Amino acid sequence: MEKEKYEWGEGVFTLLSWFKKDRVKDARVLVAGCGALGNEVVKNLALFGVGHIYVVDYDKIELSNLTRSVLFREEDAYNHAYKADIVAKRASEINPQIEVVPIVGNLFSDVGFGLYRSVDVVIGCLDSRIARYQLNRLCMRAGKNWIDGSIENLTGAVKIYVPGVNCYECGLSRDEFNHIMLRTGCADVVRSQTARGRVATTPISASIVGALQVQEAMKIIHLKDPVEENEDNPAPFKTLQGKMLRFEGMTNMVNIYKISSWRNTCPAHKQWADVIVAKNLSALQTVGNVLEELKKLLNVKNVEINMCNNKFIDIIATDYPQKEFEVMIPESKLDNYIKKDKELRQLSYRTLIHKHFFENIDNSFPYQSMTLQQIGIPVFDVIQVSTEKGVFFVELSADRY
Repeated sequence: MEKEKYEWGEGVFTLLSWFKKDRVKDARVLVAGCGALGNEVVKNLALFGVGHIYVVDYDKIELSNLTRSVLFREEDAYNHAYKADIVAKRASEINPQIEVVPIVGNLFSDVGFGLYRSVDVVIGCLDSRIARYQLNRLCMRAGKNWIDGSIENLTGAVKIYVPGVNCYECGLSRDEFNHIMLRTGCADVVRSQTARGRVATTPISASIVGALQVQEAMKIIHLKDPVEENEDNPAPFKTLQGKMLRFEGMTNMVNIYKISSWRNTCPAHKQWADVIVAKNLSALQTVGNVLEELKKLLNVKNVEINMCNNKFIDIIATDYPQKEFEVMIPESKLDNYIKKDKELRQLSYRTLIHKHFFENIDNSFPYQSMTLQQIGIPVFDVIQVSTEKGVFFVELSADRY
């Protein structure tokens, strides 16, 4: 029997006076974290028919995740499947008319900045301060709103951070900020230090907060054209932008607070403006090729790509015994590399490890045949390029999802 052709949500969501089908179908949403909250968020986005969903997580599914993660199955835990892959697979089964792209990796080093720039809104489903700190910096740099969700026991909270209004980093206490700085001093510890501890919570808390996050995301998607919503034609709803909604399930208390944390001196607020879109450049091209193309694009003689805190390491060395190891990886992957290598894992407990690295890439870089992705620049990234004419920001737009 031939499947009946239908348009997702037709005759259902189109009955809503505020719902704009084409806007939702064209919407792009980045979901950071695929645990209990991420499951609920992606499920709801899929049910709404949001056209393009990008899910990011580097963790694998464990049996303990099953009690509050609606998209995971027992077999996924036994197969050691990645959360992002399974969330994308199950969301596509819910709604085969949308695009759900999994990214197995770290928000900081494996997601191109071009993706942050291209989405309508970012939804944070994270459970560590370090991950929130990193996500906030990326969203502020891209000028994007991000919706933070948190759960514990029967308590939950939803906060929306808006560039120019409030900032996660500005709201940190001095002790919290110093703690984050201590733990993110080197990019090669980012992955291990953002490993999450288990928090006592319930599937109800996850479903409530995840639903509120998607509800706010839908509002932001519908507000993305400021010409249509103004004083003469106001939006039919109010958002939590610049605010926090907190509920306490034990006592059924719900409160909304204004979050006005914004310091003009905060380094997180600097946006990368005037980004040059390079439709012929990709992270899958070789270093040598990209350097030559950049010279033509920028009309300069000398170019230098800054690795932006994710240096490329070719060799590491130990003090005792004195020994060198060729690794050829970006610094963000070093910690995991050492854990997987039996000899390095044993040595790392007993001796100092020294790194020979490159934090700027130019024509003197000895590995010109490696791709940008191999040296630590993700696809669809925006690279910072220094030249004799100044500094430029160039998007690797050939990688656009």
